[in-house]
Amino acid sequence: CVFRNHIVYKTISNVFIALYLGRRDFVDHVDSVDLVDGIVKVDPSGLNGRKVFIYLACAFRYGSDDLDVISLSFRRDIWLKRIQIYPPTNGNPTKTPMQESLLKKVGEQGCPFSFQMPTNLPCSVSCQPRPNDRGKACGVDFEVKAYLANDADNPDEVIDKKDTCRLMIRKIQYAPANKAGPKAELSKQFMMSDKPIHVQACLEKEVYYHGDPITVNVKINNETTKTVKKIKITVDQLANVVLYSSDTYTKEVCAEEFEETVGACSTYEKNFQVTPLLANNKEKRGIAVDGRLKDEDTNLASTTLSQGDKEMQGIIVSYKVKVTVANTFVFF
Repeated sequence: CVFRNHIVYKTISNVFIALYLGRRDFVDHVDSVDLVDGIVKVDPSGLNGRKVFIYLACAFRYGSDDLDVISLSFRRDIWLKRIQIYPPTNGNPTKTPMQESLLKKVGEQGCPFSFQMPTNLPCSVSCQPRPNDRGKACGVDFEVKAYLANDADNPDEVIDKKDTCRLMIRKIQYAPANKAGPKAELSKQFMMSDKPIHVQACLEKEVYYHGDPITVNVKINNETTKTVKKIKITVDQLANVVLYSSDTYTKEVCAEEFEETVGACSTYEKNFQVTPLLANNKEKRGIAVDGRLKDEDTNLASTTLSQGDKEMQGIIVSYKVKVTVANTFVFF
């Protein structure tokens, strides 16, 4: 459905409730997160005394659906907020422009809702599965779900699947204004050599967007009697999985070797470019990628940025550039 230049995302479980959202991507601006606002259309004639609830959940899935056995679910809620929207309990709240637009489409049966996510939640990230894996991939996802029930969260109450409607949404990372790039340097002395080799590497900026080539400036002061014949630049993805414990997984997402000669007792400076792309890592299982909605294309997972006061759970992503010169490593 198209309405006033907005794509309206809708899911209907039965004729009595329907969930409407104006968008499915919500931006993390580091110090705040976009408001999740929408409408649930409610037909009171079919509720039979039940109430209508809606929740927004951020969950970490650490096993695919086909691993669920003996009623064990490999899913843990990181954050969940639930509200009752019918009968309404909060009077007549101020409606957002998106809700006003949706109400014109839905009519008088529309019940507005909104959620404000905290800043310490991870963004939507999933781990790249094997080509033949089925079910949802491991990772962090966000779900908006409306349902009919007598009580908000009664574990003994069985809620029929037809009495629920849900939409998956994404929390995506906003990149702030660019700052000067990082710099690293190292001096190393080799065995049987009384003088060292000095290596300095720096990036031209701090933030790179998906598909941007990364320019690495390399300076070498070779005071040894050996000749450097090769320079290698790699980009590693570090995915810190924080759930019950903290485990860090390092995956190489880009590596290029350059045949460059730096003679003994000489200096050298040159810019190199490397471009890490998901297209070149399709066969690597476990690489963190930005969350998907259905089967659409995605990218290598964005770096996680946060100013939240609490410890963040889920999958925390960062990247490391490594320059190798004659077995001398420079990281940043």
